[in-house]
Order: sequence, then structure tokens, then C-alpha cells
Amino acid sequence: MNNVTEPSSGPLARGLPAPLARYPSLLEINAKVWLYRLSQEAGRAITLGEIADATLDGLAGQGFDWIWLLSVWRRSAASMAVSRSNPAWRAEFLAALPDLTEDDICGSGFAIGAYEVEAALGGKAGLAMFRARLAQRGLRLMLDFVPNHTALDHPWVRTNPDFYVQGSEESLAAAPENYQRVETDRGARILAHGRDPNFAGWPDTLQLNYANPALQAAQIVELATMAEQCDGLRCDMAMLVLPEVFRRSWGLTATSFWEKAIALVRQAHPGFAFLAEAYWGLERELQQQGFDYCYDKRLTDRLLDSGAGAVRAHLEAPLEYQDRLARFLENHDEPRAATVFPWPRHQAAAMIAYFAPGLRFFQDGQSEGSRIRVPMHLRRGPAEPRNRDIAAFYDRLLALLGKHEAFRSGAWSLIPPRSAWADNPTSEDFVAYAWRTPDETGYVVVVNYSDHQSQCYLRLPFAALTGRSFHLIDEMGSETYDRDGSALIDPGLYIDMRAWDYNLFRLAPIKSRKSAA
Repeated sequence: MNNVTEPSSGPLARGLPAPLARYPSLLEINAKVWLYRLSQEAGRAITLGEIADATLDGLAGQGFDWIWLLSVWRRSAASMAVSRSNPAWRAEFLAALPDLTEDDICGSGFAIGAYEVEAALGGKAGLAMFRARLAQRGLRLMLDFVPNHTALDHPWVRTNPDFYVQGSEESLAAAPENYQRVETDRGARILAHGRDPNFAGWPDTLQLNYANPALQAAQIVELATMAEQCDGLRCDMAMLVLPEVFRRSWGLTATSFWEKAIALVRQAHPGFAFLAEAYWGLERELQQQGFDYCYDKRLTDRLLDSGAGAVRAHLEAPLEYQDRLARFLENHDEPRAATVFPWPRHQAAAMIAYFAPGLRFFQDGQSEGSRIRVPMHLRRGPAEPRNRDIAAFYDRLLALLGKHEAFRSGAWSLIPPRSAWADNPTSEDFVAYAWRTPDETGYVVVVNYSDHQSQCYLRLPFAALTGRSFHLIDEMGSETYDRDGSALIDPGLYIDMRAWDYNLFRLAPIKSRKSAA
């Protein structure tokens, strides 16, 4: 039987937890898939308001600050029918879930029929209970906003067809994959499917028209309603509604949306957070328009496809830009990290991504080594065994990120690796960071991001090293070394590391016998 504590009627029931750390952590959870799993374990249907205290305590205990609850909004019957009838999609569903049933195909969470919490998830009251109970544990709630498109049978299709990008008989004939004839209260219309300009349209959606000021006003009303129910929003494909991108996609001139929309939401809800799914080098522009964080897909791609030099070059960007990037190895759109990063390269990539500054972004199942990406159209995923090595690694990593103030609010800097000796180019294989707290406690993260043994020197950028000695204690392992502080500055900390290996050293001063006495 679930043990559920009622939320207090005080400020935590509606207000926010304590102020966020400078570098918080976020866990993405697919609402339907998660509740299906919890319901199977409980032997009865579980809604958001009925999740056991132990489950929520477990999330808080892992050190997360945000829970992004993916796809709580009402799906669409018409869009679900497309999901069930699309042969290419069905092949993808079967690959992920070999025992697929028709009931498992619930329609995409990004083909939204209305911004109303699905009744099966507990409705608006269940979400409010869930949010309040998260707040009691110091956790914030993030939900989705899908600005680019709606489901095929969203109420606006009938009542406000001018909110959508219009097509013609010619456009329908020329690109039938991008347009659809629909019935509206104003007669039959040909409307465009939602689309990324680089790909064919998503056939379960219709494209919103940001060149229509009335649509922008209606979307701001939707945002205001959502902001009453959560503490932040992840905005799907946020760059698609930027005026230049919208013009390039549709040949229509739109005014800027994000800057005024975000400002109006924050006027009513100070501290409300916005996370942008962003690509194409538009992260900085979206930050300037008010987004707190933007996806850092570039770092993920470089960790997958490049070496340490390309990773370091990316991390040399100004800190005020990096602070507002969301670092991840996987999410619902990406392959699972356990499938694309072989072990132990997976560990090395995680050390680089999650000890960089910014928002640390994890997906449900990542820390157990899940290997199958669950399509957004499904209500459940396959049962997968827990990978003990991956789980043990993430347990330690999350504990450090969640509990050590240096990594949550400390000062970060990149340490340039220096050659260990002449004609040894392997120093280029390293990525190294310094972290320090206001009391000058220092940490060094160093990763050999290569498939061979490498050596380097790291000149540590900490004050008060000269004339003292230090224990270097590996917080991610079991190694301890004693080093002279002056030598840590020049020539620096000598590193000789196996392929894909890493250390996270805490510098602890060695007390002299005289001071100890």
C-alpha cells in the first residue's frame, strides 16, 4: 500500500523550495511510462497524487533539484490514430517494445490536444498534489510547452483556423506529406503539418502561425495557465518560432515571441524557469531572449564524435554563456548513453559533461544503464536489467553533485593540460577542471578522453598552495596522494592515466606536526 503524505497548507504547498544552486540537476521522467511502471509494481492504477513517499524521497535523495515530468498534457484522439496507422512509426515501436499492443500506442506527448492534465494521470488536482509533495522535498517541477504546433484536433483547428499556417491546393499536391485538408467552423482549409524546415512534416500535428498576432496572444494565455501549475517549462524546439527561422521555414514575417512571453510570465511568477530545446547555434540568441538554459547538443556530439581538443575548445566559451547550458548525454530524443558510449568511455564522457558548469540534465533510466529509447507515442517501455557497474558509477557521481557545495555553487575554471615531456603529444588527450568554494577548498577533475595511456602536467589555479603540502583524495575512487603545494603550481600536478580513466581530487591540507600540537 502506498504511503502518501498530504501537503502542508503553508507556503510549500504553493511556493517554491529553497533558492536554487547556481548549478542544479534535472531528471527527465516520462509521466505515462513512469506511472505505468509504478502501477504494475503496486498492482493497481497509480496517479500523480498517489505516488509513494519512498519514491519521491528516492528522487530527492539522489540530489536532483528539478523533475521534468514529460508529457502530462491531454493527448489527441486524431493524432493517436495517426500514431497507430503509421507503418514506419509502428516498426520503431516494435523495435523498442516487441510485445507491443494497440493499447500501448497512446499518441505523441508532443501532439497536444489541450494544456489540461490527462485524467488518467490524476488531472489538475493530482498534478498539484505531486508538485506540492516535490516542494516539500526541495524539488521543483518542470512541464512541457510545445510552441510550434498542436494536435490535429486541437479546439483551435475548428474555432481559430487562422492560428495555423495555411496551405493551398497547389502546396498539398506538391508536398502531401506537409499539408492536410481539415474541416473547420469556417469551412474546409488546407493546413500545414508542424515541421522542422530540414525534414518532412510531423503528420500528427498542425503548424501554428507566429505571423498572426492573435496566435501569439493566445499562446501567452496558455503559458500563463501552465505557469500556475509548475515552476518551469521545457520549450520544445524553441528555435523554430524565432522570427528568422520562422521566415525561412514558411516565408512569413513574425514578430519576436519569446522575449515578451517570458517577461510576462515572470512578471506574475518571479523566478519561473525556461529551458529551451535548441540547436543550430541559436543557443545564445535564445538566452538573450530570456531562457535560463538551452540544450548543449554540441557538447554531446563532440563527446560522441571528437577528441578532447574539440571538447576543450567548446568549454572555452565565456562562463556566463556556459552557466546557462543544459549538459546531457541522453534524453528522450537521443540514443541511450549506454548504447552509444562504450564502457568505460561512458564514464569519461559523464565526468566531462556533468562536472562542467550549467544545468546537469539526466534521463530516467540513465543511471541504471537502460539501453532502449522509448518512443514518445508509447505508454510503457520494456523491462530492462539494471547494470550494476553503471548504477554504482552514477550513485557516486550524483552524490557528489548533490552534496558538495563546490559543484553546486562554486567557482569553475578549465585547466589547460601541458606536455609531460618533449615530443609527447598525449597531453592533448586531457580535459581538466578546477572547482573551488569560497573557503578555498579545491577540487580537480581530470579525464583522459582517449583510447590510450596519456600523460600531462596540470598547473593548479588555487590560492595558498605555496609552501604547504596536500593530500589529493580521489572522491570518485580510492586513491590518495601526498603532494607539495608549490610543485602543484610549477611544474604542476603530474598525471599518467589509462585510456578513458578519470580522477576527481579534493585537496586537503596536510597539517604539520607543529600546527597539530
